Amino acid sequence: MAANSNTKWLFSLSVVLLTSLQLIQCNVTYDKKALIINGQRKMWEGLIQKAKDGGLDVIDTYVFWNLHEPSPGNYNFDGRYDLVRFIKLVHGAGLYVHLRIGPYICAEWNFGGFPVWLKYVPGISFRTDNEPFKSAMQKFTQKIVQMMKDENLFESQGGPIILSQIENEYEPESKAFGSPGHAYMTWAAHMAVSMDTGVPWVMCKEFDAPDPVINTCNGFYCDYFSPNKPYKPPMWTEAWTGWFTDFGGPNHQRPAEDLAFAVARFIQKGGSLVNYYMYHGGTNFGRTSGGPFITTSYDYDAPIDEYGLIRQPKYGHLKELHKAIKLCEKALLAADSTVTSLGSYEQAHVFSSDSGGCAAFLSNYNTKQTARVKFNNIQYSLPPWSISILPDCKNVVFNTAQVGVQTSQVHMLPTDSELLSWETFNEDISSVDDDKMITVAGLLEQLNITRDTSDYLWYTTSVHISSSESFLRGGRLPVLTVQSAGHALHVFINGELSGSAHGTREQRRFTFTEDVKFHAGKNRISLLSVAVGLPNNGPRFETWNTGILGPVTLHGLDEGQRDLTWQKWSYKVGLKGEDMNLRSRKSVSLVNWIQGSLVVGRQQPLTWYKAYFNSPKGDDPLALDMGSMGKGQVWINGHSIGRYWTLYAEGNCSGCSYSATFRPGRCQLGCGQPTQKWYHVPRSWLKSTRNLLVLFEEIGGDASRISLVKRLVTSH
Repeated sequence: MAANSNTKWLFSLSVVLLTSLQLIQCNVTYDKKALIINGQRKMWEGLIQKAKDGGLDVIDTYVFWNLHEPSPGNYNFDGRYDLVRFIKLVHGAGLYVHLRIGPYICAEWNFGGFPVWLKYVPGISFRTDNEPFKSAMQKFTQKIVQMMKDENLFESQGGPIILSQIENEYEPESKAFGSPGHAYMTWAAHMAVSMDTGVPWVMCKEFDAPDPVINTCNGFYCDYFSPNKPYKPPMWTEAWTGWFTDFGGPNHQRPAEDLAFAVARFIQKGGSLVNYYMYHGGTNFGRTSGGPFITTSYDYDAPIDEYGLIRQPKYGHLKELHKAIKLCEKALLAADSTVTSLGSYEQAHVFSSDSGGCAAFLSNYNTKQTARVKFNNIQYSLPPWSISILPDCKNVVFNTAQVGVQTSQVHMLPTDSELLSWETFNEDISSVDDDKMITVAGLLEQLNITRDTSDYLWYTTSVHISSSESFLRGGRLPVLTVQSAGHALHVFINGELSGSAHGTREQRRFTFTEDVKFHAGKNRISLLSVAVGLPNNGPRFETWNTGILGPVTLHGLDEGQRDLTWQKWSYKVGLKGEDMNLRSRKSVSLVNWIQGSLVVGRQQPLTWYKAYFNSPKGDDPLALDMGSMGKGQVWINGHSIGRYWTLYAEGNCSGCSYSATFRPGRCQLGCGQPTQKWYHVPRSWLKSTRNLLVLFEEIGGDASRISLVKRLVTSH
């Protein structure tokens, strides 16, 4: 939950379906129409209540292996990681739970939710027919299932969990791995079912999921989807409400009209469950965002925004859609639809029961023109790219393109809180030479050294420059070229920043090429390689490289090219400030901070800043405006707000129309502006007075212009 959790909670809509079946004991089964819970077929405290008020019946959440087992056999379910407490809160609100154990989750999350230590289990290969991986995966899955059983949380025990998921979007990997992939997928399904939870298991985006596991659909649209057996219900486990954002890219907006249209299309084709990904996206606090290059914000243009505020018209429009679908409940359960053509782009999907119940969905797939159609001898007007819902086959109660909710406007306004007593502490480049360094010949892969304990790894070497070099007498400066596997790089020559470079989410690899200033004699080259989240999807993503793998070369010397790749390099994990835990109140006094506001405004790389502030009045959500800074990380009272990076968005922000097939390339926002400027500050992390703000700036910025703002939403 956004205010007090590193995790991202997902919310479902499952249309409530009822029949008169009675079972002797609690259990969850299914047929082709729906899930059957206690003999009834179900169509389905702040955020949970807002989800319930929005017409949702199920809360869907991943289980984050890397958070819950940070080292082998050491588990963490405390505080913000208290999964049992969260599920009990959902139960207390009268909602069901879909527990997506995975334990691979993707989610644009660091390493796809896998703990980094898993990569270093001898002989392991992720997500294939590999015994070390299967053993670790089964152990964690059993741990979670047993926790749920011990607390009686499965519906078969009287709890709220009605569905569980094993694996996640495996179909592309299965094809890449071939027969070992199919063998692993089959094993995973049987392993999950053998745990005897009394509720169905699903596999999303896995067309050949073996019985009794239900294969499900993820995507922007799923009306094309049918499960692999006729007795399985069509389920849409991820209806994408927007799209994720990466640093340097635009923000994405999916029109409410199109999302509602997509859901109605799925329901009229017999769909039984729709889960919105995301209904509330939240924030990637700490270093949890993956990708790499995924932003700290995971807003996703969801109906409930990153800060927990309702986003209109999306929230209200979907709420009305849910009401309309539930009015059709009995007819949807009683029969399959009869499809009648009403024109070139128009159709009627009619559900008619023997008892006389009738519901109709009238659709117009034309993206440009309104259609006039005749149905049951009544004329209806259908806007472009829309569906009208008629719970009695006569009266329209909802049309997906007709929005009756006012649009909300977001305002980021100043607060009454000032950042006071600014002080700075500079990372000393020369201090990289300490006892924690290792020295070897050649360049090493970054993650193998850091084990993701830090984003930062120093690569340090030296070169000797002859006093007779031509560039020392006015000739052209030599050029340093550094090839990196990702993700960002800052180059220091003799302790001075010479330049920076970075990749992108689409192209992690990049090359730094710039003139460098040397003096005669020994010169020190210090390369600070920076990770911006670990990869989270793709076949064998655990083998992808990060850091400087070379070649590293000097051009323009009198001798020609000098290759530095295989000379001796020294390595140091992390920063001095990280070693001293400067983000903590207990450790912040361990260094000599430089006082004075004039120092704050200086553009200095590798600088730590700290200040204090009082908690603003009121209960409006809060954010830090970091638009004056470059790139780094920020903490409040020891809690990591996350990575910040003032990269300007490139994209196509030419406009947005709801009436066309949505893809991330459409409806982009924020081109020419920082991809992310505001960083969510949970009020639950604040004290009434003297809150400690600590940030580390990699490149340089003006910390005096950082401000604490509040988020207000109005409608028009």
